[in-house]
Amino acid sequence: MDRAGVMQWVAGYERAWREGDLASVARLFTDDARYRRSPYEPSKVGHAQIREFWRDDEGRTFTVAAEPVAVEGREAVVRLEVRYGDPEPREYRDLWVLRFAADGRVEDFEEWAYWPGRPYTADAGSAG
Repeated sequence: MDRAGVMQWVAGYERAWREGDLASVARLFTDDARYRRSPYEPSKVGHAQIREFWRDDEGRTFTVAAEPVAVEGREAVVRLEVRYGDPEPREYRDLWVLRFAADGRVEDFEEWAYWPGRPYTADAGSAG
């Protein structure tokens, strides 16, 4: 996978997400893909669970700006800035850690999202 291929995949993801095209999940992700919305959350596994997660943003307006940070073999990291419009304006910055399968679909997706004004470090009192 190279930078152009990664960004082509990201563009396909954005297009499908924006259009609510749940059928595109199969074109973007392997059958047994693992999708984590946060590094410590359990994975959503497979197309059905990924589609269900995508339904959360149906009908929302948003913009996405993305750039690859690193691409090495089948692994990639992409930095994104997402801005939502109506009904509730909000924004966040995000890193996607992606592992691609040989066929160009993603087999492992891990998200590191950060919102303005929210804590971004572990509280020393919460260490276990």
